[in-house]
Amino acid sequence: MPASVVTRLPVLRALLAQLLALVAVWLLLLGLAGVLGIRPNLVVVALAQGCLAALIGARLGLSAWWLAINLMFVPGLVLLRDFDVPGWLPLGAFTLLLLLNWNAFTERVPLYLTGREAERQLRNRLTELPADFRYIDLGSGLAGSLSRLAQDFPAAQFVGVETAPLTFALSWLRCLPRRNCHIRLLSLWRVDLAEYDVVYCFLSPAPMPALWKKARAEMRPGALLISNSFAVPGVEPVEVHELNDWRGSRLLIWYPGSATPDGADTSG
Repeated sequence: MPASVVTRLPVLRALLAQLLALVAVWLLLLGLAGVLGIRPNLVVVALAQGCLAALIGARLGLSAWWLAINLMFVPGLVLLRDFDVPGWLPLGAFTLLLLLNWNAFTERVPLYLTGREAERQLRNRLTELPADFRYIDLGSGLAGSLSRLAQDFPAAQFVGVETAPLTFALSWLRCLPRRNCHIRLLSLWRVDLAEYDVVYCFLSPAPMPALWKKARAEMRPGALLISNSFAVPGVEPVEVHELNDWRGSRLLIWYPGSATPDGADTSG
C-alpha cells in the first residue's frame, strides 16, 4: 500500500502502531524467556503492548483519542476474556463505532454534535439572511440541529452531507418529515459550495486548510462559511460569536468568496 495512503488514513496508522508494538513485545518476550527465564503475566504483557502502541501512534502523529484506543485495545481484549464476554461483543461494538464514526477513521473528523447554544447563535445569524437562503452542513452527523433549523426557516433549503453509514441512515430518517431538509450520502469534498449561501461545519483542525482552499475557489461573494470551534490557520474570521460553553467554543465566520488571496475580506 502506498505510504501516502497510510499517512492520510489514521486508522491505518493506528493499525501499523498496533502491529509494530505486537512485534516488539513478542521479541522482548522471547528475549526474557530465553535469556532470563522470565514469563510475565498476560495482563502485564497486554499493558506493555498498549503503552508501546500509544507511543508509536504518537510518533506517527495520531490524535489523542486514537492514542487512547491504541493504549486500551489489547488490554481491553485480555480483560474481556477474564469476564467471559462473548467474542462477538467487542467486534460488534467496534463495528457500531466504525459505522457511526467513519469520518474519524478515514479523515480525522470525529462525530461532533452541535450544542444548543451554537444552534441558537446560528438561528440568530440566519435571521439576517433573505428567507430563501440555501444552507449546507458539511458532516451533518445526526442532523438534530439541521432538522430544527429547517423547521424554523421553512422558506430556506437545508442540506446535510454525511459519509458514516449508520449516521447517514439515522439522520436521513430524522429529516424525512422536513420537505426543506435533505441528507446526502456524500463526501464534503465532492460538494459544489457555489450552490449555497451558508456553509456550516463542525469538523476538526485537520481538514480546515483544505476546506478554506475549496471555499475560496467555489463560494460566491457574500456567502458565509461558518465553523464551529475550529479556525482556518492564518486567516482571521470576520465575525466571532462566543458560545460560553464548557469547551470555550466559538462560531467563526468568513466570507471566502469576498476574500483576497491572503484571506482578508473585501466585502466592505
